[in-house]
Amino acid sequence: MTAAGAGAYGRDLHAAGPAAGRTRLEAAGMTHPFDPAAAGWEIVAMSEFIDLIGPVWQRPSEAGTLYGLLIAGKHRNRNGVVHGGVMATLLDMALGRASAEAQGGRRQATINLDLQFLAPVEVGEFLVAECRVVRATRSILFMQGHLRVEDRVCAVAQGVWKVLGA
Repeated sequence: MTAAGAGAYGRDLHAAGPAAGRTRLEAAGMTHPFDPAAAGWEIVAMSEFIDLIGPVWQRPSEAGTLYGLLIAGKHRNRNGVVHGGVMATLLDMALGRASAEAQGGRRQATINLDLQFLAPVEVGEFLVAECRVVRATRSILFMQGHLRVEDRVCAVAQGVWKVLGA
């Protein structure tokens, strides 16, 4: 905690008054969460580990497959916003899937993942991962990706993936 009662990103967890404890969505008058299925997203089968944070959603785009996560209470840290580990997990999964897709579905393993958190994400928001291959060799892929909520970029990452068996 920073100043008395202020959590990450300056959110005052002990504020009094009518806006105390309200999320950005509630303050904006949004009471119904985003419905990924109604917006054309489909649940994607993942691993048992990813199922712990999911369901994870996917949708094709011109830039490649997008992956999304509807943020729930289970994703919050003690400051009331999405835990960085959830964001890192979503980016690692999405970058790995984009890397495998670029190599015809071949199995991949993360060698390195460098991540910067830029903005908080709140319960009820739909977090989208968008990824791209920067460079590919026969056995190594250099990847970039970002997480966003609508047009707000919340995290950026770059990483290296190894094609297994290559």
